[in-house]
Amino acid sequence: MQSSTVRKEIANFVSNNSNSNPTELRRGLKTRHLTMISLGGTIGTGLFLASGGAIHSAGPGGALLSYLLIGIMVYFLMTSLAEMGAYMPVAGSFSTYATKFIDPSLGFALGWNYWYNWAITIAAELSAVTMIMKFWFPHTPSLVWSSTFLVLMFLLNYLSVKGFGEAEYWFSLIKVVTVIVFIIAGTLMIFGLMGGEFIGFKNFTIGDAPFHGGFLSMLGIFMAAGFSFQGTELLGVAAGESDDPKKAIPKAVKQVFWRILLFYVLAIFVIGLLIPYTNGNLANGDVSVSPFTLVFQRAGIAFAASVMNAIILTAVLSAGNSGMYASTRMLWELARDGKAPKFLGKLNKRGVPLNALIATSLVGTLAFLASLFGDGTVYVWLLNASGMSGFIAWLGIALSHYRFRKAFIAQGKDLSILPYQSKFYPFGPIFAFIVCGIVILGQNYSAFLGDHIDWNGVLVSYIGIPLFLALWLGYKFAMKTKVVPLEKCELE
Repeated sequence: MQSSTVRKEIANFVSNNSNSNPTELRRGLKTRHLTMISLGGTIGTGLFLASGGAIHSAGPGGALLSYLLIGIMVYFLMTSLAEMGAYMPVAGSFSTYATKFIDPSLGFALGWNYWYNWAITIAAELSAVTMIMKFWFPHTPSLVWSSTFLVLMFLLNYLSVKGFGEAEYWFSLIKVVTVIVFIIAGTLMIFGLMGGEFIGFKNFTIGDAPFHGGFLSMLGIFMAAGFSFQGTELLGVAAGESDDPKKAIPKAVKQVFWRILLFYVLAIFVIGLLIPYTNGNLANGDVSVSPFTLVFQRAGIAFAASVMNAIILTAVLSAGNSGMYASTRMLWELARDGKAPKFLGKLNKRGVPLNALIATSLVGTLAFLASLFGDGTVYVWLLNASGMSGFIAWLGIALSHYRFRKAFIAQGKDLSILPYQSKFYPFGPIFAFIVCGIVILGQNYSAFLGDHIDWNGVLVSYIGIPLFLALWLGYKFAMKTKVVPLEKCELE
């Protein structure tokens, strides 16, 4: 008996310290890491840059309502993902869930769609980096900054998952503190206690504020709002490397959503009160005139623009870093399931999917287009293309959760064994599915108005749909997959 125990301990020691490559991801992420990874993936250029354009397009009230509605929808999605993730924590997340609960072809399409989503987001964040660095070094080539920060993101992900989690924790903490300081300073300015006279609600009453352009303008900025909140689903991917997913995921869900909603809604509200929606700088998209920079300058804070620029740089690096992590893990899981080339499913001795990381990083070189075609243009194009893919992923989460719960009941399982239960089923996933569908179809309605169709606008905004359908239907016809009956869904 004693010798058997010794043999087991030796085997465990050898397994944990062997130079040979492992076959499973290492569960090195703690609850605080999960919380900050999900939070850090959302607070980035969507808030610091795109929020200004949203207010300019739909007015302060329209932008506020749009972000609020998207936030509510995301909350329902988070509870859906948490129910599945706490019960079945895998790096493939909703791609795996769609494969098991709906149809393998849908899981294939969702996985590749999500990889593309975050791989393009990496490129978008790197494009933003070039704009940020030119604030200090206006005459340097974009290629220099894109390549430098791409290498830095790669190295951060090349470390162990625990090292990545720790780095992301501190990156995210900087962003959280910045938003809190912004809200406090902005509130003092609104009441005339910092940087000038009492402002109150006068900017909510100028022109046709607070709802400029009505419902159609609000619909038009839903994509920007959706892009801002994308990243909350990172929690599901990171669950595959959590040391205690049954406890960590429910706790992270409760904390993350309210923090994000609080930060975004309050930040948009403060910006709308302080800066008139008619201010052309809001639509500029330039970091030097971002809403955060303008507010701090107005408060009379010395070197506000430079300080804010440095913070935005940290935010962009954090968001891109999270994106590289998520897309790498998704690609690795696809390879393990036989839905991507086999060599992408290998791990190095630190438990990092190195080949998948290299492949994902290569896509980030799309950011180099910024040095050829202009930083702002490329950034907006990439942002829109990525945003569509994110909404498609959210559709997959909603549908997977609906089928998961149906299959759970159909197979006679007791809901009490679920580590976390969504209180809003079935309304939550149905509501999220409908809202995502409306946004996907109507997000660039203006391209179809007028005498001629804006085909370039249609291509930029809707290219994600034919790509997704080609993946889904192509795999379905090639592999002859069928919808999995509820009684045969894999729930173990």
